[in-house]
Parts: sequence; C-alpha cells; structure tokens
Amino acid sequence: MCGGVVEEERLRRQSLWLRESWLWLLDTKVLAGGEGHRRPSALEVGCGPGLVMELLASRFDVKGIDLDPGMVRRGRERGLDVAQGHAYDLPFRSASFDIVYCSFLLLWTKEPERVIEEMSRVAKRWVVCLAEPDYGGRIDHPPELTALKDLAIKGMLEEGADPFIGRRLRSIFGRCHLEAEVGVHPGVWGMGRLQEEGYLEALALEDAGPSIGETEKAQLREAWEKGVREGSLFQFNPIFYALALK
Repeated sequence: MCGGVVEEERLRRQSLWLRESWLWLLDTKVLAGGEGHRRPSALEVGCGPGLVMELLASRFDVKGIDLDPGMVRRGRERGLDVAQGHAYDLPFRSASFDIVYCSFLLLWTKEPERVIEEMSRVAKRWVVCLAEPDYGGRIDHPPELTALKDLAIKGMLEEGADPFIGRRLRSIFGRCHLEAEVGVHPGVWGMGRLQEEGYLEALALEDAGPSIGETEKAQLREAWEKGVREGSLFQFNPIFYALALK
C-alpha cells in the first residue's frame, strides 16, 4: 500500500465517496429497530487513521484497532479510541460489541476467513464489511482507456492485494457460517466529478512504473482528457458490501 500523506488522502476520499451509502445501509438494515435508545457499540477492524470511525461516530460508540502503530497514533491524535492489534487475533472477549465492521481491509489479508471468524467471535449481532473492491468488474470508456483496468489489477497483485475480493465476499462469509447480504454501492460519477478526480488516474499511471512505457502513459492521459472534453468519459469500479446478522 502507498504510505504517508498520499495514502491517507486516498482513504479520506474513499470514505467521503461512500459515506451516504454507508449511512443508508446502516440506518435501514443494521440499526433499524435495534437497540432502543441505547447507542450500539462497534469495533472497526483495520481502522487506519480513523477516518471511517469519525464518519460513523454519530451512529455508534466506536472503538478501532489496527496493526500499524503509525495508524494507531494518527487515530489517537484525532481523539479516537484506537488500540493496536492483529485482525487474526482480536484482543477482546467474545460478544464484546454489537457491531463489528471493516472496510477496504480484506483485500490486503492473506486469510480473509480468519478475519471474519474473529470479527464474528467478538460481535454480538452484526458482522459487516462496508467496502471491498472488485477491479475485475471495472469499466473504463472510451475503449482506449481499458488498459487502466489491467494496470490497476497488476498493481494490486504486485502489492500483495486481491483485486477480485468483492466477488468472493459471499463465499468468505459462508465459510465462516454467516449468511451475508451482498450488494454493490452505487457509484457512477458525473463528468464534473471525473474531472475533479482525474488526478487519481495520473497517480495510477505513475505507480505503474516500468510496467508501462512513457508513450503508452501519454496515450492514456490523452484519451482521458479527450473523453472529458467530449463528454464520453465513463468509469465504474464496483465496490461491494456484505452484511451478516449472527
């Protein structure tokens, strides 16, 4: 994964893109008719610098845990309740939290089932995966931009991530004896948003390094800019969620 300021900026943007969809899912499917007047307790596994915790603090009394001491420090600097620990061995008693959730975590783990098993162990009621991508379902248009999908998949594999984790969520939960509702977040940007976020594609091209030549990079940038000018640019990368009630 990318480190430092760039990585935190990506996490921040991901959280903002998905915020409304997350809140709708939680309000209509997880929290509806739940705990009466008591605020539910929640644990975020792989909380990073605490950006999602901040977004969801209006719904939960939330605690976070992350393996990276730097991320734990950043979360605490935000005034959040964050501890250091491993997702394979959560340092909490069974049934400690009403809801245990993660986002953009499973794709980075070698054994996602172990993560879900631990999340299920410490959850009283809900085990929730708020977001996992599936780059195999990515759409880029015009056709000259289809190489972006292959570059994204290649980059993920080189970093040790699973670019196809989204389509595996139901089976992962199932192997942990959880029946999950699986869906895809809405997420087709308008042209203005594509223009604003175009720098992310520039970052992806830079991250591609020697795997792509300067000529091909220039061609992809030109195709992107032409698509913006002509209004033909279209991009969709499916982000899946999974909700399981124990």
